[in-house]
Amino acid sequence: MSQVGRSQFLPTRWTVVLTAGRQDTSRAREALSQLCQTYWYPLYAYARRRGHSPADAEDLTQAFFARLLARDSLRDVDRGKGKFRSFLLASLKHFLADEWDKSRAQKRGGGEPVVPLDAETRYAREPAHELTPDKLYDRQWAMTLLDQVLARLSAEYSAEARTKQFETLKVFLTAGKGAIPYSEAAKQAGMSEGAAKVAVHRMRKRYRELLRDEIAQTVSDPAQVEEEIRALFAAFGN
Repeated sequence: MSQVGRSQFLPTRWTVVLTAGRQDTSRAREALSQLCQTYWYPLYAYARRRGHSPADAEDLTQAFFARLLARDSLRDVDRGKGKFRSFLLASLKHFLADEWDKSRAQKRGGGEPVVPLDAETRYAREPAHELTPDKLYDRQWAMTLLDQVLARLSAEYSAEARTKQFETLKVFLTAGKGAIPYSEAAKQAGMSEGAAKVAVHRMRKRYRELLRDEIAQTVSDPAQVEEEIRALFAAFGN
């Protein structure tokens, strides 16, 4: 059975965190740390859109994660509504409202850095728009998730020594039908046009599987995956 198939039966990272919410287990802390390392940027973008300076946004994001990882923050999370996307933003809002002023004297919040040094460089590439902080957060969450899916897919192709094929054909994951001639892509990939079409079909199928699996890592109930997929596409429609 594939890794995606197994994930339907094994606990996801977020489920591990929620299950251990009342137990200070190293496995839960590691799972939460992995999720934080992946999804820090949407929170940084939220803070910047709220009007915080680059330095303050960096400090508060780091302090927030340090506090989240150091304290029992999961005791009261409703497992029936356990979505990491929603939990993280709600927790940050609470932190900003009640605890950020107290934490400003503790620069970076201690512990291992979560926010990379090039955070503001990334934010500076954001297109000019009028999105609210909440909508910007949702859009950046969606983009981060898709980046994770693409990275996982790339790693799989690389492990099979098919990096060139992936780099040539990955454009078909987002391009509209007929936007790119298969003949041109096939030539670049060193394969026939028919083989390229089959390869793209398989790549798209695997991409969809990995997308569902990545989303499943951030919810506590498999039934929430479809809801999160709808939220992902809605984020790009704002």
